[in-house]
Amino acid sequence: MKFKLPLYGLLALLIPGATSAEPLYDKSSSPLANAVILVIRHAEQPDDGDSLSPAGDARGKAYVNYFKTFTIDGRPLKIDYMFAAADSRSSRRPRLTLEPIARELGVTIDTRFRNKQFLELADEIERRPHGTNILICWHHGKIPELLRSLGADPGNLLPNDRWPDDVFDWLIELRYDQSGALFDSKRIDEHLLPNE
Repeated sequence: MKFKLPLYGLLALLIPGATSAEPLYDKSSSPLANAVILVIRHAEQPDDGDSLSPAGDARGKAYVNYFKTFTIDGRPLKIDYMFAAADSRSSRRPRLTLEPIARELGVTIDTRFRNKQFLELADEIERRPHGTNILICWHHGKIPELLRSLGADPGNLLPNDRWPDDVFDWLIELRYDQSGALFDSKRIDEHLLPNE
């Protein structure tokens, strides 16, 4: 009986620590461990203005089914987090492109980073956990540098290290291993709209 009371006291001290609000994330592992990052360009733009053209609106809506049914190695991919380049005076297109799928999935779009802040975006992704699967929508001119900052070689993914001005239907898939090192990257033709 003498030993039960100290044992109960010890258990009482240990239980609050076990149920505290500390995150379950292992701080010694990389936030990119087993991650998948998908990168798209914003959808089509009108001749004038900062929004999307009718084709761009159609693409944004088509992304709902595309990403809800997206698979890797035959397994469904659930998007945990989304980034879009911040709105500017000349363009709201990255955010507008993601809004339909964000609404459908109940995921907030993080728009803290401006188009030229791709290094800050990469640093954010590499330093803090956002979930395993991340979708990024950016302006095509900075996508090669964004890919490079995420460990990929844009020369292997894009012709002449550039995303062509008239191409809107590509998806870049980056996959990271259990240590957070990039082990696979590829470009996918989406074929979302009838003329693609």
